[in-house]
Amino acid sequence: MRRSWLVWAASTVAFALTVLIVVSTGPLGTTSDMSGQSRGQSRFSARAEDTTIESVRASKLLNGATSQPSTGALADNAQGSDSAQRNSTQGNSAPNVPSNVPARTTAVNTPSSSEAVLSTNKSAVGYQPKEVLQLADPSNYGERFAVDVTGAPASNDFIVVLHETVGSASSALNVFARHNPRDEDQVSYHTLVGLDGTVYYIVPPEQRAFGAGNSSFVTTAGEETVATNPEFPSSVNNFAYHISLETPPDGQNNNYSKHSGYTEAQYRSLAWLLARTTVPDYRITTHKAVDRSGSRSDPRSYEPSRLFSWLHQYPSRAAYSY
Repeated sequence: MRRSWLVWAASTVAFALTVLIVVSTGPLGTTSDMSGQSRGQSRFSARAEDTTIESVRASKLLNGATSQPSTGALADNAQGSDSAQRNSTQGNSAPNVPSNVPARTTAVNTPSSSEAVLSTNKSAVGYQPKEVLQLADPSNYGERFAVDVTGAPASNDFIVVLHETVGSASSALNVFARHNPRDEDQVSYHTLVGLDGTVYYIVPPEQRAFGAGNSSFVTTAGEETVATNPEFPSSVNNFAYHISLETPPDGQNNNYSKHSGYTEAQYRSLAWLLARTTVPDYRITTHKAVDRSGSRSDPRSYEPSRLFSWLHQYPSRAAYSY
């Protein structure tokens, strides 16, 4: 009888241990606790399914296809220095751009107050563009690092880097939604502004978008760049907020001879977006300015005076217009 009791007790304990192992590791030993990229993908999938787009608040930031575009059309395969399911939601409201958004960049012909003539018959303050949340696949962006590959602090101030798609907005969004397991194929912007002024949120501002591979921001104090992967050149990605303007039809596919420029709606939406940040004017730059390869020229036909004439109409920008 005692032997039977001991056998029963041992069997019960073995069963309990088996259940515990299955619960903690998942069937066939696969972990049920998603790590890194998988966990992030699940989190954003849930957010994208919400009927109301959830506000994205960055701790350090703003506090805060139809045809396949050519390689130069998108961010430079800009993962360049870092290491599926398409999740998208449309709505009338969208993530708040952190007030501290990436700000710092090679100075780009920022017009003086006298050059930036403000319109007296138009008001930018009441402007509200259409906003769409269309998140990139998690393989196309990563975390912002607190230290570089050597272990040194990576505490650079943020900069805003302006780009252009070279292809259509839809083709760029399709590329970002694609799962890219290889580092060299990973690419993204944080935000894209369509020809009609629609603002597409692609990568949460607190995350690192892969928008400028071999790049640096040059200031009077020296060159700023952060290496986050020993296998790739250093870049500005760790402290940059990447915004791209949709290229007009006549300038697509790298047509340099015909580029009619960006629409008034794009400049207004870009100003509206930047007005929600605390990035100073002189820290708003371009992909061409930060690129070290000498192969980037975007955004072509960009007119700083048109952007700043709208941006300076926002009272909140008074402290950052220098």
